[in-house]
Amino acid sequence: MKIFITGASGFIGGAIAKSFSAHHQVIALARSESAAEKVRLTGARPVLGDLSNVTSSLIGDAEVVIHCAAYAQEWGTYDQFYQANVVGTEQMIAAAKASGVKRFIFIGTEAACFRGQDMLSIDETYPLAFDSPYAYSKTKALSEKLVLDANSSSFQTIVLKPRMVWGPGDVSILPAVIEMAKSGKFSWIDGGKFQTSSTHIANLVHAVNLSLTAGRGGQSYFIANDETTTIKDFLKAYLKTQGVVLSEKSIPKSVARFAARLINNLWKILKIKSKPPVVRFSVDIMSAHCTVRTDKAKRELGYQPVISTADGLREMTRIS
Repeated sequence: MKIFITGASGFIGGAIAKSFSAHHQVIALARSESAAEKVRLTGARPVLGDLSNVTSSLIGDAEVVIHCAAYAQEWGTYDQFYQANVVGTEQMIAAAKASGVKRFIFIGTEAACFRGQDMLSIDETYPLAFDSPYAYSKTKALSEKLVLDANSSSFQTIVLKPRMVWGPGDVSILPAVIEMAKSGKFSWIDGGKFQTSSTHIANLVHAVNLSLTAGRGGQSYFIANDETTTIKDFLKAYLKTQGVVLSEKSIPKSVARFAARLINNLWKILKIKSKPPVVRFSVDIMSAHCTVRTDKAKRELGYQPVISTADGLREMTRIS
């Protein structure tokens, strides 16, 4: 199968490209020569371009597009999130349709449902957060709707929504928490008591592989490991694989959220471009319960986790 991937120089897209390159012809969009080199290391063939100018000629005769690229930074202007996540997805859909792609797989997120509330045992009927105060959540909700609305008999679209992806090659959770721990800035919120699902990267790659041929067009699917835990228990075990021991310091949820909102509003009022010391979205999503159901993915994709949380953590310890 000929597959076109965006975001292959990143964690999720790179893992998908590396896995699929062994069995498929994989082409990947790269914004720069440095990104192209990362793509080559996965075994995929890079084509230079970005989401703002992607065309059907770059996609060529690919049968499937896997759209992983997104602006998922902790901090940025709303326009940065909107241009990458919404306009970029719109461009990818148009280019994919024009090139005759049959299936469009979009990597979404549970954060597209997040307005600051607890989300316990939610399924795919849970509403998207088009009114979210967080730019990332709102723009991922809008882009998910674009993908689902584009579905047709000749252009099938599927959204996979993993919760908290981790594993070998992680360039998001691990570096951020390690940096905070080493600088002494890390604190739990309400003791890290919040329940969470998580997704090992191998399980997400497996779900994408199943989605090449399975699943109903115009549908979204939550993807996660079977196990749930508290944020504290998971992060302590995850960081321990890297020899990092997290502090026991904790602050109340009300204090953390109030301070984050105050500081972020101040940054916006003063038009400060640098990232503030605390980011409201990060604080709020780490101080809310979030567990997702994978019944639909198991039923319609044939999804079953290929690695447990415990085995994934043992693997991280071995390779660290």
